[in-house]
Amino acid sequence: MPQYPKQELAQLVLQQCVVNEIENVVISPGSRNAPLTIGFVNHSKIKALSIVDERSAAFFALGMAQQLQKPVALLCSSGSALLNYYPAVAEAFYSNIPLVVISADRPKHLIDIGDGQTIRQENVFANHILYNANLEEKKTESSDFGDNEIKLEKALQIAKEKKGPVHINVPFDEPLYDVTNELSVKVKEVEQPIKDSLLDEIPLEVDALQKFADLWNTSTKKMVLLGSYLPDKMIQTQLSHIVKDPSVLVLTETTSNVYHDRFINSIDQLIIPLNEEGLKDLQPDILVTFGGMVVSKKIKQFLRKLKPDHHWHIDKFNAPDTYHCLSRHFEVSPQLFFSQFFFLTKQKDSGYQKKWIDIKNERLIKHNNFLRTAEFSDLQTFEVIFKALPDHVHLQLSNSSVIRYSQLFDIPLSTEVFCNRGTSGIDGSTSTAIGAALVQERQTVFLTGDVSFLYDSNALWNNYLKNDLRIILVNNSGGGIFRFIPGPKSTNVLEYFETPHHLNASHLCEMHTLDYFSAKNKTELINELVTFYKTSSKPKLLEVFTPANENAKVLKNYFLNLI
Repeated sequence: MPQYPKQELAQLVLQQCVVNEIENVVISPGSRNAPLTIGFVNHSKIKALSIVDERSAAFFALGMAQQLQKPVALLCSSGSALLNYYPAVAEAFYSNIPLVVISADRPKHLIDIGDGQTIRQENVFANHILYNANLEEKKTESSDFGDNEIKLEKALQIAKEKKGPVHINVPFDEPLYDVTNELSVKVKEVEQPIKDSLLDEIPLEVDALQKFADLWNTSTKKMVLLGSYLPDKMIQTQLSHIVKDPSVLVLTETTSNVYHDRFINSIDQLIIPLNEEGLKDLQPDILVTFGGMVVSKKIKQFLRKLKPDHHWHIDKFNAPDTYHCLSRHFEVSPQLFFSQFFFLTKQKDSGYQKKWIDIKNERLIKHNNFLRTAEFSDLQTFEVIFKALPDHVHLQLSNSSVIRYSQLFDIPLSTEVFCNRGTSGIDGSTSTAIGAALVQERQTVFLTGDVSFLYDSNALWNNYLKNDLRIILVNNSGGGIFRFIPGPKSTNVLEYFETPHHLNASHLCEMHTLDYFSAKNKTELINELVTFYKTSSKPKLLEVFTPANENAKVLKNYFLNLI
C-alpha cells in the first residue's frame, strides 16, 4: 500500500504536479524535502529518480526535459542545496527548456535567526526564472491554502507554455515524516491543456506581412542564419525550399540540425579567411534569424560591423538583438512564419548564393587536403571521430573547444546534435548528456573535453547510465581553447587561464564501472573506434590524448591554408 505525506501542503504540490502532467521528478536526498519525496516516490503517475549532487541533478533533469520537451521537476532540501541548481536554471532560461524547481524551505519564523540549513530562498533565481511561486503555510489547522493552488497552477502552466524554468518554494514545519494511506487534498483538473502546434497559433496579418515580402522580393542579398534548433522535418523542408532562391544564402551550425549541400554549414571556415572586400561582398541586405544561440563569434563580429539594412527575428517569445540592428520581431513559430511568407515571395535573380557556395566548395577541398597531411592533433581527432560516427545516433557536445571544432566538419545527416549553448558553460555537459540518454531511444554519444569532463565528474555518480552510452573524451591537458584565442597567451599567466593538468579518466571509470579505452595517435584512435559503438554490458569511455603544445599551431595553420 502506498504512503503519502500527511502534510497537506505537500499533498497539494503533489496533486498539482500530477494534474499538470509532471511525469518525472529528479530528487536530491535531504530531510526538509521528506514530505514531497514520500509523495513523489509513492505516486503511480510519477517516475522518481534520485541523484545526490544537486548541480548534477539539475543538469540531468535539463537533459531529460531537452529531449522530452516536457517539464521535468527537481526537488531538493533547504539551504545551499537549492543554490546548486542555479547553473542549470540559467541554461534552461536561455535555452527555453521547461524545468520545474521545487525547493523545500524552513517556515518564515525560522529564517535569519541562526537555524541550520536556512537561507533566503524566496525569489533566489529572480534574474533567470519565468515565475516564482512562493507558497505559504496554513495559518491554522482549519484554514485553507490561500493563493497556493493558484500559484502552483500558474507556475506549472508557464513551464509548459513558455518552455522555461519556474521555481516553487515550499515551507515545511516539522514533523516531516508523518504519512497517511490516502490523499485528503483534492485539486481541480486542468481544463485546457497547453497545445503546441501551428493550428493553435494566431497567424500574422497578411497585409502587414506583405510589406516585408515586398522588401524580400526586391533584395538580391538575403541571409538566413539558424542557431541551435531541435530536429524538425518541417524546418528542414522549408529551408530546403528557400534555398532554391539564388538570392538567399542559408547559414547553419552543427547544432542547427538541418542539412543541405547549399547551406553554409561551417561559418568560420567561410569567414575567417576573408579580407575586407570579401566581407563587404558577403554583407546581406536582409538578415533573417531564428533558433537559439549562435556559436560562431566571427559571424557576430561580422554582422555587428557590416550591419544589414533589415534584421528580422522569428520566435514566439524572445528576440535578442544579437547583431545590434534588430528591426522586426515576428512573434510566431518559424514554421508558421515561413508557411505564410512563402505565398508572398518570389525568387530574385542574383549571383549571391552561387558565389558563396562556390567559395564553400573551394574551402572544402583545402580542408581535406590539409587534413590529409596534418600531424596528429585535436583537429585531426575530430575528423576521425566524425567519420566513424554511426548513423542515427544522438550526439551531445560539451562547450569550449569541442563545440568549436565540431563546426568545422560534416556530421552524418541522420545525427541529432545538442549542446548547452544557452549560457555556453562547461559545468553540466556530462550530466545533461546522461539525462538526455535516459529518455532517448537512439544511442547517445557524448563528445567532451577534459576540463569539462573533470569539472562535472559527479555526473557519473548516477544509477541511470545506460549501457549504450558512449563518451569520447579529448584530453589536451587542460583548456586548449586558451592557446588559440587572442589574449591569454600574450600574458605571463597562461597557466591560470588554461588549467594545465596530468590527469586521466581511468580511475573515474573504474570507480563508476565504465569500460575504459584510450588512444594516443591517429592509428590507435581509428582502431579503437572500430568496436567502440558495439553492444556492451557497460557504458564505454574512450580517452584520446592529443599534444597540448601542437593543437593551437595546427589550427592556426589550418585557417591560413584556407586563404
